Amino acid sequence: MDTPNPYAELSRRLQDFLAQTGQVANFQIMVDGHAGLTFGFDLVDAAGNATPYILKKAPVGVPRSGSADIYRQSALLRTLHSSGFPVPAVHWAHNGDDVLGAPFIIMEKLPGRSVIVWAPSPAALTQFTDASKMWAESARLMGALHAFDWRVQIPSWQQPTTLTVELERWERLLRHMPDCDARARACALANSLKPTIPDTGPTGLVHGDLQPGNVLFESGQASGLIDWDLAAIGPVGLDVGWLLMIADHHGWAIDWRPHAPLSRDALLQIYYAAGGPPCPDVSWHQAFAHFRMAAITGLNLKLHRQGRRIDPIWERFYASVPFMLARGAELANSVLR
Repeated sequence: MDTPNPYAELSRRLQDFLAQTGQVANFQIMVDGHAGLTFGFDLVDAAGNATPYILKKAPVGVPRSGSADIYRQSALLRTLHSSGFPVPAVHWAHNGDDVLGAPFIIMEKLPGRSVIVWAPSPAALTQFTDASKMWAESARLMGALHAFDWRVQIPSWQQPTTLTVELERWERLLRHMPDCDARARACALANSLKPTIPDTGPTGLVHGDLQPGNVLFESGQASGLIDWDLAAIGPVGLDVGWLLMIADHHGWAIDWRPHAPLSRDALLQIYYAAGGPPCPDVSWHQAFAHFRMAAITGLNLKLHRQGRRIDPIWERFYASVPFMLARGAELANSVLR
């Protein structure tokens, strides 16, 4: 018996929306990412020419704020694209529920492929003569992003967030942790971070999840930066600490360590050379990134186990939560000394 396609209705509604432009073909969820409702499809014109696109859709029934506010990305991506930054062009965007059941954006499909650094596909790695290049390219792209003049280009896109607001935001997710011990340790890490929140540092456009899994690579070079769900105006240390956290093998289980990472010093050197502003309090920012990763993992594991967003990779991530929290605590304690 054939398994019903859970996205057949979405594909049909998308076809209705694009009927005047072409025929939707090869509609499927994107398999390389683990962020939720992102789909690829081809749009075939009357002459039979197929153009690939990416559909990113908000979840149905979820308040339109933060990462669930997909439509807000359209203005940001259009501004970045017009400035020459390597992001996909947005061809359609809709902020209502009437077309696909929730707001969405439809973007061009950029060339290249991302790398899931904990379990990299051999096919994705063949383009690199040295796999550490993916880290260097990610740091370079981050420096270029943080040099973007948001005050001139997108002054009213979003009010700047602060580290205090961000810490409180992710602390609220700890209620989703599936076991009491991990929740207690995460709370302890949050409490150790609060008295040492940096009160200085540059503010810029931050991506929120800038690491090789959200960079597209073609022939070993970065060809695009994707997945802007967590983008914000805020302290650039949010991005810097995140990349350093992803690359730090001490924060991961032995069988789930990142592939071929560069050292902290090497990543920072590349970042600064690419135009990234000086980022003080790097250890604090990395400690906070370990905390944030643990909180995100707890939430996504809950969604997976409840069948609301099935993705078994979060079981693998959750096995690393004790390592994330231990490494975060170590870095937080170094700030206190």
